[in-house]
Amino acid sequence: MMEYQAILDTIQSNLQKIENTGTVAAYIPELAKVNKDNFAIYLNRVNGDNYGVGHWDVSFSIQSISKVLTLSKALQLIGTDVWERMDVEPSGDPFNHLSLLELENGIPRNPLINSGAIVIADILVSELKNPKEDFLQYVRDLTNDQTITYNENVALSEKETGFTNYATANLLKSFGNLANDVDTVLDFYFHQCAIEMNCQQLSNAFYLFANRGKCMRNVAHLTLSQVKRINAIMLTCGFYDEAGEFAFEVGLPGKSGVGGGIVALLPNNFTIATWAPGLNPKGNSFLGMQALEQFTTATGESIF
Repeated sequence: MMEYQAILDTIQSNLQKIENTGTVAAYIPELAKVNKDNFAIYLNRVNGDNYGVGHWDVSFSIQSISKVLTLSKALQLIGTDVWERMDVEPSGDPFNHLSLLELENGIPRNPLINSGAIVIADILVSELKNPKEDFLQYVRDLTNDQTITYNENVALSEKETGFTNYATANLLKSFGNLANDVDTVLDFYFHQCAIEMNCQQLSNAFYLFANRGKCMRNVAHLTLSQVKRINAIMLTCGFYDEAGEFAFEVGLPGKSGVGGGIVALLPNNFTIATWAPGLNPKGNSFLGMQALEQFTTATGESIF
């Protein structure tokens, strides 16, 4: 019998002994206010057992983790037509670089970098009757939690400072890969990134990717084929230009966000969420990456 709580307690104790050299994402003013010493892990096993340590019930801005959820909604709505507007290859570049987008004629390398996620946002703006409200309800339904909401202050902070995202959206528009008004699409995009969840809620949101497309309420949202593809993209592209390192060290599909969150999963077994706001130079949680490496090492549970 695996002693999951003892393993999580040990990981927390181990990480308290090292210097946290991570820095919070100060380029978004609202995120700069967060205490970088916050730390949490929450393990949600498909069989119903749950374990947590640290500040797992404190909400934070999920940021780019939301890109997986918008991708899943887009696939649910228009299926494989999504891939006519973007590729599924790792970028090898930071999440906000524009050079590849221009070189490749406005086709983003994958849906988990900013350019790809902005195209996904454009799809949802086109397909949903009330995009922001409908997407939020989708997330609430996945988690079986109606309290989840947008942090409007974070969304405004991103709108006021997101100059690279405006450049990205305008470049996409110039290549004909954005159907809607740039400001409308980015308003949706800034809000999706500003969704707040705690580690328990985040693990619940990603439960369907570990549970063959069925959410916490046992409702099927995705086909097995769609789940397979989303998990593959998380493994190869979920951590920007550190995706290879995460696969090498941790060995799970996952996604990070500059709010300090990481969520990862083992199909048919568990989802696990970590939160530690201090980021490494690649924009991923400094302590979260180590926590997940220690977890898969201690349990022997990874896809490899």
